[in-house]
Amino acid sequence: MVKSLQDTTILHNGVKMPWFGIGVFKVEDGPELVNAVKTAIQHGYRSVDTAAIYGNEKGVGKGIQEGLEEAGIPREELFVTSKVWNADLGYESTIAAYEKSLKKLGLEYLDLYLIHWPVEGKYMDAWRALETLYKEGRVKAIGVSNFQIHHLEGLMKVAEIKPIVNQVEYHPRLSQKELQAFCQDNGIQLEAWSPLMQGQLLDNEVLQEIAYKHNKSIAQIILRWDLQNGVITIPKSTKEHRIVENANVFDFELTKEEMEIIDGLNQNLRVGPDPDNFDF
Repeated sequence: MVKSLQDTTILHNGVKMPWFGIGVFKVEDGPELVNAVKTAIQHGYRSVDTAAIYGNEKGVGKGIQEGLEEAGIPREELFVTSKVWNADLGYESTIAAYEKSLKKLGLEYLDLYLIHWPVEGKYMDAWRALETLYKEGRVKAIGVSNFQIHHLEGLMKVAEIKPIVNQVEYHPRLSQKELQAFCQDNGIQLEAWSPLMQGQLLDNEVLQEIAYKHNKSIAQIILRWDLQNGVITIPKSTKEHRIVENANVFDFELTKEEMEIIDGLNQNLRVGPDPDNFDF
């Protein structure tokens, strides 16, 4: 069982990835972002997730540098993820996008690089580029984001290296049980984006009742549910008290019954785009 903020899972290539991290989707580049990343690292977070399309890699990089200095830890203790955007999917263009992300972040390597969306006809070439970066030792792990079972099956038929992580929208209203089972069977680690459903679950009565029993917030209950389901989670916040509160989920455990009640909230409801029907 996950016991602390620094606890890691071992990915199928032997790399250790923290179970818990901070996400920065929709956080504008600037002082607030720099401070959020720095604050998270100071409070013990060891995983930071960004993407080229977020337009905030520079600020994330600055927050990482300041956070590492203040926490007195080496770069190797931090797990940094970014993603290649749809417009850059292709062999040469993906490698160029990786270089660009590294430069903006001010880093020499990434721990995890993901294909952001399964753009039909484009992600196979991008995957070959990720394999090249991986074989050259320029990235520690490679994976995908928003891939459904059929995307993964198609990719695995031609891939030399199986995707290591699949980061998808995942929360109690979209529990993706079939996808999770497929990923588990194939040794692919599932990771949750938008675990709190962009705040839409924070007044849910069922979750409120469970939260009350444990003297926790609804957000903490959801994040604990992620971890007990074996799903890596990266909640987003820019406020120090929330960053601290989100990570305060290691001193309690949900019962089997409570886990099942939360599972029962599933409605296959998305707040983000449908990976089978998007046009960007």
